[in-house]
Amino acid sequence: MHQNIFIDEQGRLRSAFRFALFILFFFATLTLLGLIAWSAVAFIGHRTGRSADELIAGPAAMLLHGGLMLVTAVGVGWFCGRAFEGLSFGALGWTSARGWWRDLLCGVAVGAGTFLVAALLPWTFKSIRFEVNDAQWTTIGDTLLLTAVVFIVAAAAEETAFRGYPLQTLLRAHPFWIAALPSSLIFALVHLGNPNAASAFTFINTLLAGIWLAVGYWRARNLWFPLGLHWAWNWVQGAVLGFPVSGITTLAAEPLLRAQDAGPVWLTGGAYGIEGGLSCTAAILFSTAVIARGSVCKCARRA
Repeated sequence: MHQNIFIDEQGRLRSAFRFALFILFFFATLTLLGLIAWSAVAFIGHRTGRSADELIAGPAAMLLHGGLMLVTAVGVGWFCGRAFEGLSFGALGWTSARGWWRDLLCGVAVGAGTFLVAALLPWTFKSIRFEVNDAQWTTIGDTLLLTAVVFIVAAAAEETAFRGYPLQTLLRAHPFWIAALPSSLIFALVHLGNPNAASAFTFINTLLAGIWLAVGYWRARNLWFPLGLHWAWNWVQGAVLGFPVSGITTLAAEPLLRAQDAGPVWLTGGAYGIEGGLSCTAAILFSTAVIARGSVCKCARRA
């Protein structure tokens, strides 16, 4: 019998095409909303005599970008799920089922622990040392609170965009290790434009991080657990220990500690931060294996 390359046995568009259309709609919509938002900021700046960069910079810029990305990912993900598979909004992964907060807190604990392992390796070899920030405690507290909000919006946006509909629609048709690779590759590629990116390590480590977060979704079957992983990794990295976050240094102005990098770059990541070095590779691989075994917490034993 002839097999239709576009339509599957259930009469639906095949998963590869559903994935591709989501990616197309998502980036097109995000680009359009970004242009509208930037034009609005530029207009306000013109009226007030300030440049757009002065109005939107650092945490504010990331919060705006994260907000737009989250709205786009939720909207396009819901539309694709509804149009292509007849799914409800709840199928996107932000379930309100009993115990969702335990999944979130479990993810926070594992994400923070994973980054601490990544930082411990170069610290053990004296490649990194930490100094206590001597700024006022109120200033440090402001940084901790502001970045907590910024990072949770950014993490929710990326989880919806990469571990939401695109991962899940492939999971409905393929084994996990096949389904996880396409969205993780795109996740890695979009980070190559970050400041101080070291092409090889940045790509490999971000690809592994995408798979790590996808394993988190696979074990919990919701986005709360990978959200906790993602948020805690970034917050501990930037606001607590004072590393660059994916090469960005403007988000946590006054962290609790300040990391001092003594090299070598292949271990510590240099100006890009831990995510550009071998210590990140080792920590992510270890954490992925632990989560995949379903032994880290109750939420990770459902699959």
